[in-house]
Amino acid sequence: MKKIITSLVVGLLVLAGCGASDSASDDLETITVAASATPHAEILEEIKDDLQKEGYTLDVKVFDDYILPNTVVDDGEIDANYFQHQPYLDSFNKDNGTDLVSVAKIHIEPLGIYAKDNKKPNADFSVADVKEGATITIPNDPSNEYRALLLLQEKGVIKIKDSNNLNSTVLDITDNPKNVTIKEVEAAGIPATLPDVDYAVINGNYALTNKVEKKLIVAETKDSEGALKYANIIAVKKGNESSKKIKALIKALESEKVKTFIEKQYGDLVIPAFD
Repeated sequence: MKKIITSLVVGLLVLAGCGASDSASDDLETITVAASATPHAEILEEIKDDLQKEGYTLDVKVFDDYILPNTVVDDGEIDANYFQHQPYLDSFNKDNGTDLVSVAKIHIEPLGIYAKDNKKPNADFSVADVKEGATITIPNDPSNEYRALLLLQEKGVIKIKDSNNLNSTVLDITDNPKNVTIKEVEAAGIPATLPDVDYAVINGNYALTNKVEKKLIVAETKDSEGALKYANIIAVKKGNESSKKIKALIKALESEKVKTFIEKQYGDLVIPAFD
């Protein structure tokens, strides 16, 4: 009986030792981030190893809408999100009574003008390239519609009443020399309209996911008015800006490694917003 008891004790000690080892591997603190699939989640995947070296496990939760990523951060269920730009966040906070803040600008998804027939990128694209009565689809959400109108204005296709009015719509067009028809469409659905229209103004991420990047004619530049206002950000609940895990997340994202990855992976469709 004594031998049996001794064997049981030894066995328990061995199991306890195994448990301690497993526990040690689980000691990493977890950072949870709500993100859109492309390019946000893909960029976050690039920093998992870097954060692990700093003592953190990065858990990326992919969302396909623009509401839940903010509500789960505001509720404290998730540490941060990465899917939106500042004007959208400001509007969301105002409309929903949330208190989320931006802690870093990571990348810009330039809006581009795409044509149904393949054309090479042409920085000199202007109203002269647009045929009379052409049809153009643009995003129908406030921030992206403003950006689209701004880009079309920059190329001389239209003019709008107030270039500083972020709520500008097609109703604010004051000059339309080629009598183009502009149709407002939900942003994610615009790539599907390309076969039926002359031009479409598409977000870089939707161009990537729908594989229409080769139809790009011209896009916002990094220093354009629209791009500067609409850099994609990391957002957290107010009060968590200086937490160690958020600082670690920002440090990993604003690295030369991430900058190189973005430039090589996405070309002109996604641009680093940090130096």
